[in-house]
Amino acid sequence: MKTFTPKPADLTHDWYIVDATDVVLGRLATQVAVLLRGKNKPTFAPHADSGNHVIVINASKIALTGNKMGKELYSHSGRPGGLRRDSYAQLMQSKPERIIMAAVKGMMPKNRLSKVQLDRLHIFAGAEHPHTPQKPQTFEIAQVSQQAK
Repeated sequence: MKTFTPKPADLTHDWYIVDATDVVLGRLATQVAVLLRGKNKPTFAPHADSGNHVIVINASKIALTGNKMGKELYSHSGRPGGLRRDSYAQLMQSKPERIIMAAVKGMMPKNRLSKVQLDRLHIFAGAEHPHTPQKPQTFEIAQVSQQAK
């Protein structure tokens, strides 16, 4: 059996919209990473860029579980003294897009292709976005109840 390699005509980039209202951060990040890589398509190949554009709206209404509000998100500019430490509580009020971007980036493979695919992630704190002319398809994330019965 031969290995499937998609042709350039097979590599389409669809548009999806995901509503992050009351969705747990980890579940959102895994589903968005799957869409960005194009793993939902039958023509998926890990070396080919068959990823989709993903629009995440209502990022400020995401659900953080556990003790994440007390933890910090670290980033470094690469310059001496360039360490930046922001708590999740501060980021939820000022830049909730950064929380989702960091979670999705952690779910992506560590290679050159993931940078190109992460550029197709569009995150908005509110419900409005400028990508309505692209006619994105809605993508529903199934909610799993965490309550013990």
